[in-house]
Amino acid sequence: MSESPVNVRYMVSDVAAAADWYVAHLGFSRLPNASPAFAAVERGPLRLLLSGPASSAGRPMPDGRQPEPGGWNRLQLVFADLEAEVERLRGRGVRFRNDIVRGPGGAQILVEDPAGNLVELFQPAAWG
Repeated sequence: MSESPVNVRYMVSDVAAAADWYVAHLGFSRLPNASPAFAAVERGPLRLLLSGPASSAGRPMPDGRQPEPGGWNRLQLVFADLEAEVERLRGRGVRFRNDIVRGPGGAQILVEDPAGNLVELFQPAAWG
């Protein structure tokens, strides 16, 4: 039995810009299902569902709250050489929310996609 992909949904304000960003900067591939309201990209077993305001996921909740991009929840991508990855992305103009933080488990830094959603880039302590 093969493993099924892990799906994560991010709300984005511009579906095309978000899909382009994940492909150009973080090595995701597009899945053939894009529309102005929705796109999916994948990297290994991770499928990232990018939902715009016109998607069904963008509809208001019964209490009136509106799904929106941003916040602090995030997906994590692991790298063997975090500093090299950060340097590569800075050279491409990718927006970071902080600098590399080191702790007992490893090192991490937060990048923002075009809608302000976070992606944590992480290097486990055992690797460096």
